[in-house]
Amino acid sequence: RLSWAFEDGDDLHPAANIAKMKRGEPLNDDDRAPYIANVAAWIDALAGAPGVVSCSALKRAYRDVLTKDRPFVRFVYQEASKELIRERMIHRKGHFMPPSLLDSQFEALEPPGPDEPAITVAAALSVEAQVDAIAAALGLAG
Repeated sequence: RLSWAFEDGDDLHPAANIAKMKRGEPLNDDDRAPYIANVAAWIDALAGAPGVVSCSALKRAYRDVLTKDRPFVRFVYQEASKELIRERMIHRKGHFMPPSLLDSQFEALEPPGPDEPAITVAAALSVEAQVDAIAAALGLAG
């Protein structure tokens, strides 16, 4: 809709992370560090051009890495119940992360604080409604 560059953050995981998740093993902070570094590198490669990268920046520490020296970075937190996410995961095909790892994701999750540059949208909304809310929050509506 915005004609911005887009990257699926799942494609930025190191092969070792993907293999670990395929085995049903949750990632830890050490595993996630190179992934977050890859996301940061993708942002930096845009050289200031607008873009969107989907990314599970579950913890504030990860988000701090992504905003360090990047005051333009904004996060979209898709707030959802574990049940909604599990239902979506069950129906997705060919993804390396099994639904059995969902509990570990929610255990690691630290929702953005009020002092973080985040927009919260309800994941239960349609994609179009989520995009409308995000665009409006960024001043890009219409």
